[in-house]
Amino acid sequence: MTGSEVSPSFRLAYVPGVTPAKWVRIWNERLPDVPLTLLPVAAAEAPDLLRAGGADAGFVRLPIDRTDLSAIPLYTETTVVVVPKDHVVAAVDEVSTEDLADEVVFHPLDETLGWEERPGKPAYERPATTEDAVELVAAGVGVLVVPQSLARLHHRKDLTYRPVTGAPESRVALSWPEAETTDLVDDFIGIVRGRTVNSSRGRAQTPAKEQARATEQAKAKAQRKPGGGRGGGASTGKSAAKPSGKGRAGGGGTARAKPTKRGKPKRRS
Repeated sequence: MTGSEVSPSFRLAYVPGVTPAKWVRIWNERLPDVPLTLLPVAAAEAPDLLRAGGADAGFVRLPIDRTDLSAIPLYTETTVVVVPKDHVVAAVDEVSTEDLADEVVFHPLDETLGWEERPGKPAYERPATTEDAVELVAAGVGVLVVPQSLARLHHRKDLTYRPVTGAPESRVALSWPEAETTDLVDDFIGIVRGRTVNSSRGRAQTPAKEQARATEQAKAKAQRKPGGGRGGGASTGKSAAKPSGKGRAGGGGTARAKPTKRGKPKRRS
């Protein structure tokens, strides 16, 4: 790790559709003294925000320009088509891009899918945002193909969605400035990758190791206490050994007296 200074807080950016709640919860459990600040950011703006130092790390959508940025791919999303509930697509389990050939398919300016060839008929004008496109779908003038998390984010009671085969997929990754892989960044990487609290990696696990070492030392000390130390133990052992030594020399022991009596011959009358 190139960074050694501990910052007072950790700034985590995330793009629409990503839900960082479970990772934030684990962070708060393991690092309660380091507040985590969430920064929502548009998918297209996330890489520049990280490069400018506006966040320590962030969840982004691939592909991105990885110049000066590190990235760990986390998962790939299902691509779906958003349609009105009374649309013919709502009656099937999934559709292909070819099935959308006669539909007006919106392609908003903040689109996150990397199309080589967009399906359907283009709209007269591209919506500025995915949210705007969803509103147009609700108006019944076209459909929208997006990652499933965005369909859930902009859910409406009058809309539904179905998986689309043959469409590009969106990959979500954790990214951070390559030259700023600080201790806190490494801690968050460990959380996202599922490292346990007892993992050998990461600064946050050092107190646990120290506690385990202190416990072992306390156990060892407790085991020495009943013996009373070397001086007391040696004295007790010697005083117990002396009587048995005298017994063997003088024949005063009970076990040796009986054989002596049995050994005396008796005259027969």
